Amino acid sequence: MRISGTAQVILEIRGLEAGYGKHLILHGVDLEVHRGSVVAVLGANGAGKTTLLNAISGFVKPSKGEIFFAAKRITGAGPHQIFREGVVQISQSRDLFPEMSVEANLRLGAAVLGRAGNIEMLLRNVYASFPRLLERRMQQTRTLSGGEQQMLAIGRAVMGCPKLLLLDEPSGGLSPQFVAEIGSIAQTLKEKGATMLIVEQNIALARRVADRFLVLRDGRVAGSLTQENFADPGDEMVKSIYL
Repeated sequence: MRISGTAQVILEIRGLEAGYGKHLILHGVDLEVHRGSVVAVLGANGAGKTTLLNAISGFVKPSKGEIFFAAKRITGAGPHQIFREGVVQISQSRDLFPEMSVEANLRLGAAVLGRAGNIEMLLRNVYASFPRLLERRMQQTRTLSGGEQQMLAIGRAVMGCPKLLLLDEPSGGLSPQFVAEIGSIAQTLKEKGATMLIVEQNIALARRVADRFLVLRDGRVAGSLTQENFADPGDEMVKSIYL
């Protein structure tokens, strides 16, 4: 059992190295996420952002380093074990069941994390936050637009009352209208106290919701930024994020 020096730290990563086969992607990554905060991971394609999320959620096994969640060591644990701890990842593919209805997908989100007893209340809350899903609740998921499917993926995750949400490129491939809506949803979740780690290429969306920013370059931490740092467009780290 890890006793963190800061009681509010819910995710702590130290010296993380991970990759695929013999190909190492992450090199000594350190990261802390505090309860109720939002951290955005920024960087160019291939910087290791998705690998970082996959290592946290157990889909990639670390070769070195430690991961602690809620003061418990989860390094090397399986995805199902980490999921049961309350870490829910929303991947770029969204992993929805296309032939099931919107509401059936939502109900599944509550059931898999043992929240079925509160399902009606959870549904009301999700529909209040996602009115478009209420309109589409009986439609097959495959008939939804990409933006609506992203909303459903987030709504399904919220149904499980996760302790930590991992969002991988939530605005990827969406129209400007849906990017704005996803940003509003993320902002609402933040206001309700959700803890999130977001990988995002859209800097405007990341700045809208995140408290802190971790910059990855070639699998290494190039630095970290706060909202105040990010306000300066001349900051060398800001200018180099996607170089």
